[in-house]
Amino acid sequence: MRHHTVTDSPYGPLTLVADEGALCGLYMVGQRHRPPEETFGARGDNSLFDAATRQLTAYFAGELKEFDLPLRLDGTPFQRGVWEQLRKIPYGETRSYGELAGVLGNLGASRAVGLANGKNPVGIIVPCHRVVGANGSLTGYGGGLDRKQRLLDFESGAALF
Repeated sequence: MRHHTVTDSPYGPLTLVADEGALCGLYMVGQRHRPPEETFGARGDNSLFDAATRQLTAYFAGELKEFDLPLRLDGTPFQRGVWEQLRKIPYGETRSYGELAGVLGNLGASRAVGLANGKNPVGIIVPCHRVVGANGSLTGYGGGLDRKQRLLDFESGAALF
């Protein structure tokens, strides 16, 4: 059974969604590919939300570099493969869509990687903001390019909240 809560962040309210003891959604206001509110389940308490909120608070304070939460990422096998690779990108670093395609064994799949990246249901925790264009340019981000730049600046130490 799905439940959700809303927590504050430097990027505005974040909606956290849990199902069967695992986090399955983290959505920003105005996020592209944000599911309809009625799919989030009832608003409620859940110890997983306490842990997620603590870790997000520590992340935004610059004290946490890697999240440790149970996740349930529903998607195609290719999407799940992309999301798994996103979790391997170290804090403060970036990778290009092409680099991820190469790691997945298909150098020609940059666009498919970009589409899967955009469908990431647990932004920030699964760090899709760490993926950039081949020349290092900011391209695509479901939460908006301004938020992507702010997250990258934050992780590089160029900006603190």
